[in-house]
Amino acid sequence: MKTTFDIADNILSKARQLSRKESIPLKLLVEEGLETVLKRYAEQTQAKVSPVTCGGNGLSKDFESASWSEIRNAAYESQDSQ
Repeated sequence: MKTTFDIADNILSKARQLSRKESIPLKLLVEEGLETVLKRYAEQTQAKVSPVTCGGNGLSKDFESASWSEIRNAAYESQDSQ
């Protein structure tokens, strides 16, 4: 497919130099560069996140059925009393 886009002069100049030096058509050099970037982005979106735990025993009995709001308020109350 043919397409037209602007490339910064310094980047195009370096690409042309590499193309001549390595005897690689500029088209293939650009395609390889785009493929590399696309692959990198695809790998970033597939990264899995491992849960972070602190190795505790969960909530204390006082907070087992508490809402997040109640837990947060209790945490801040203990800071206010210091």
